[in-house]
Amino acid sequence: MQLEAAITQRIYDLCRQFGVTPNKLATMAGLPSGTIKSIFYGKSKNPGTRTILNLCQALNITLYDFFDDPSFKNPDLAEND
Repeated sequence: MQLEAAITQRIYDLCRQFGVTPNKLATMAGLPSGTIKSIFYGKSKNPGTRTILNLCQALNITLYDFFDDPSFKNPDLAEND
C-alpha cells in the first residue's frame, strides 16, 4: 500500500468510526469539501500536514492517534505498488 492510499483509508476509517461523512468532516475541520474529495479520488497526492492536523482537531484526536494505525507500520509503505 502506498502512503497516499494509507492516508485515504485512515480518513475513511475515522469517518466511519466517528459516524461522520467526509463532507461533514471537512466542514468540522474548516476545510473545503473539495479537499477531502481530492484526497479520496487521488487528485491530492500529498495531503499536507496542516490538512491532516485540521482533520485530527475536528475529531479531537492527535496526529499520533491518526498515524497510530497498522497501515502506517509497513516498512514498504513508500514503495509503489
